[in-house]
Amino acid sequence: MSAYPNAAETAVTDTAAAPALCAPLPVLGRDVTVPLVTGGEVTYAALDYAASAPALQRVWDDVAAYAPYYGSVHRGAGYLSQLSTDLFENSRTQVHEFLGCREGDQVVFTRSTTDSLGLLAAALPAGCQVFVFETEHHASLLPWRGSRVTYLNAPRTPGDAIRTLERALADRDPHGPALVCVTGASNVTGELWPVRELAAAAHAHGARIVLDAAQLAPHHPVSVEELDVDWVAFSGHKLYAPFGSGVLAGRADWLREAEPYLAGGGASRTVARRSDGGVDVEWHTSAARHEAGSPNVIGVYAIASACKALTEAGFDSLVAREQHLIAKVREGLAEVPEVRVLSLFGDDAPRVGVLSFVVDGWNSSHFAAALSAEYGIGVRDGLFCAHPLVRTLLGSDPQDVGECGAPEAEPGERSLNAIRVSFGAGTPDEHLERFVRAVKELVRDGAQWKYRTEDGRCVPDRG
Repeated sequence: MSAYPNAAETAVTDTAAAPALCAPLPVLGRDVTVPLVTGGEVTYAALDYAASAPALQRVWDDVAAYAPYYGSVHRGAGYLSQLSTDLFENSRTQVHEFLGCREGDQVVFTRSTTDSLGLLAAALPAGCQVFVFETEHHASLLPWRGSRVTYLNAPRTPGDAIRTLERALADRDPHGPALVCVTGASNVTGELWPVRELAAAAHAHGARIVLDAAQLAPHHPVSVEELDVDWVAFSGHKLYAPFGSGVLAGRADWLREAEPYLAGGGASRTVARRSDGGVDVEWHTSAARHEAGSPNVIGVYAIASACKALTEAGFDSLVAREQHLIAKVREGLAEVPEVRVLSLFGDDAPRVGVLSFVVDGWNSSHFAAALSAEYGIGVRDGLFCAHPLVRTLLGSDPQDVGECGAPEAEPGERSLNAIRVSFGAGTPDEHLERFVRAVKELVRDGAQWKYRTEDGRCVPDRG
């Protein structure tokens, strides 16, 4: 059994033996041009998919076709309301199938991965102990602070992750509830985590497990049943559906027994005044219990549309092409001695299209600003809402870094954060070829423009 989630073993290491690669999926913004400080314009290379992926053209078209028929769901007798309700609930079924959920699992629509994990944190049974690696994104690192939380040290191999979790679980109170929270793919290194084995370890010690699939679901198939996780959370805006929705899917019991995440219309079955002036409420036991208010039907439909589009495109082809792109980027960066790619598990670890790196002699904010201003390439720099992980990888201390990871340094000074390039199903080869070429030119020749620090960031000096 592979130590990694589904399809990780399809990583292509010999490009000559790779299968025929599919074309990039059409996304919005693929023809947008941006100005360069050095003059002229260039097609924008969007290489910040790990933050928010562009909308699939298919998703946009589906949403546009539905928009004239928009109505409030679960509320009205009118045709548009009924149509919207059907669309909303059919989207729930589509997501259930996309995630390979078990019979009886609930699909709850939220605002994002952060919102989904916050919902689950609010639904934990009394006395629940939570185990989470310090390498997690803040969305899955921070929601548990009101519980009995054990933070686990950063592992250096997948096997180390499994052993670390097993040791921690062996020391817990075996009679109380417990939850493990783990990422499927790191938003910093792109490395895939041994989800199946971590789920097996959790269950062997009487704990449950939630999978943060924000970076995994856009790149690989995710099956709740096959991975044997109890819940999975992800965001639409990383799954080519940036319309403000997310998903928490999995076992119904803890969610059914918890107080509603939001109290309001839609979450309640009946409400009645008592003789003493109070209010009695009977809450829904379905997913509606945690979906109070008017749901974001357009955002939900966008997620379902993206799920369908990715399924129809075929993850085997999408994964093969992405591994081809990863290999090209890594080979190009390896030709620049000044570049150090960050990794927990080593160069051979399977990964998605997310790579972070530092460049000797460069402030990362300066380097990212030059990529944008001089080459029209959008990447991200900082600590990527995973401060403990990036500091571990860089060997820096918290006091070294300014608020939110912004560098307190002038261009050219030592970098205290990193640069992240991320891509996916909509990325053309040319964008990554331009990126590698730009990295080589900046390292060799330096920036063509002058930059200054403004509010802790490097920006082109236009004065």
